[in-house]
Amino acid sequence: MLTALASFLEARRQAGSWLLRIDDLDTTRVDAASETRILKQLEAHGLFWDEAPRRQSEHRDEYADALNSLDRRELVYACECTRAVLAQNSLPGPDGAVYNGACRQRKLAPDGRSLRLRMPDQSLQFVDASQGAQSRRLDIDLGDFVVRRRDGIFGYQLACAVDEHAQRITEVVRGADLLSSTFFQIHLMHQLRLQVPHYRHLPVLASPGDRKLSKQNHARAIEESSAAGNLHLCLELLGQTPAPALRRAQVPELIAWAQAHWRVENVPRRPILVINIL
Repeated sequence: MLTALASFLEARRQAGSWLLRIDDLDTTRVDAASETRILKQLEAHGLFWDEAPRRQSEHRDEYADALNSLDRRELVYACECTRAVLAQNSLPGPDGAVYNGACRQRKLAPDGRSLRLRMPDQSLQFVDASQGAQSRRLDIDLGDFVVRRRDGIFGYQLACAVDEHAQRITEVVRGADLLSSTFFQIHLMHQLRLQVPHYRHLPVLASPGDRKLSKQNHARAIEESSAAGNLHLCLELLGQTPAPALRRAQVPELIAWAQAHWRVENVPRRPILVINIL
């Protein structure tokens, strides 16, 4: 909810549109009830989107066109490395495991195999609006990455790069846990000759021990009945200064105050905010 609120307020500050995207390409993991719950939670917190949410499952043809464009320029290759092989042979990188390029020169048939994008021997830099200057070596720090899985599902990075262009996104506001993904997506945009948006990666909430507050780490679910309290807490964590009297305010009043007083420059410029949730 922290990132959703901040991105909503920043869009409103710039008189822009606040857009949602549903990552549902992996149909084996799609939970319709979960999507409905998320949308209801946003509405309960006074966060209303400006266009119909973009569902990635409805845009496979666009991702296929982008992949074909990369393939025609021989920028992708087939890879048959299993998860077990990757776990054993991947190289260490600043953001996690890096593929060692084992299949790069093998010229394998693409059917039934994943497809990887060849990363060049060069660096990529960008300036994040919250986290500052960022730089990675594409080949060593990131490595060749999957743009289509062996089961035919398009890779997250490819889909996101295409989505930003299709939705005319000018600014991406999301959690700092996705900072490394930005390098992959910017490189893809360069290769596809797409406009690169501006990025702002906000701190993610973590419990003591730097465990991100998430469903995977058994964090408590967001309660719609506590929406006003959630908003007040998020505003404080985002460096805003809601008056103590607003602790008793309802959601519409809090959102109105937040839009009138939002100062993005006050958001903490670090990747993690450690909090105690009792």
